[in-house]
Amino acid sequence: MKYNPIIIALIAGIVIIASACLFSNAYRYKFKSSQTITVNGNAKKDFESDLVKWNASYSRKNFDLKGASDQLAEDRELVRNFLIAQGLKAEEIRFEAVNINKEFEYHTDGKGSSYNTFSGYTLSQTVGVESKDLNKVDNASREISTLISQGLELSSSTPNYYYSKLEDLKLELISQASKNAHQRAQNIASESASTLGQLVKADLGVFQITGQNDNEEFSYGGAFNTTSRKKTANITVKASYLPL
Repeated sequence: MKYNPIIIALIAGIVIIASACLFSNAYRYKFKSSQTITVNGNAKKDFESDLVKWNASYSRKNFDLKGASDQLAEDRELVRNFLIAQGLKAEEIRFEAVNINKEFEYHTDGKGSSYNTFSGYTLSQTVGVESKDLNKVDNASREISTLISQGLELSSSTPNYYYSKLEDLKLELISQASKNAHQRAQNIASESASTLGQLVKADLGVFQITGQNDNEEFSYGGAFNTTSRKKTANITVKASYLPL
């Protein structure tokens, strides 16, 4: 059976066109699937701390160990009474163990030889406060220096502020940052006459906590401000989507 050359040429042409279309579509699909829309979503929230930690230390020096211990015990009661008078609860006040240092003075005689003499015992103790009543602790940290006039050798630190629901806040911001990333990707797809496809990758950025209205810089490892009572939390999400 002989085939008409025209029919053979026609069939060959159809096969070539079909193959070209399939190859073209496959190439376009491969090219398009290799492209992604990548955006950074951001979320931040101002909040106020609900927990404060603060400590102060005091010391006494005496040639007699018992004498120094008795003086330190009197100081401890003075500090305890002061804090309770400021409205703090007894269970919010914690006294650490007493530190004992045996101290010496170093000398050099006329011949250049060195020697030392005992100069007394120094006993020190730290009192720590942890409370949800930030105002009372703030006030106590400012006013405790008045005890110096009563003979107390005291050093007070700066209060540190924390937030007890930090994990809930973090989850809330991750959700908001993810939505923000999706909206940005949708805008890009719309502007480029495409449709946003599925999410193919998402990376969580560093969770940052800085002081409100401070020029505090973000850290590569994550900033965690404890010195500001009012703070700002910030997080980013990097997301990649396929265009359709």
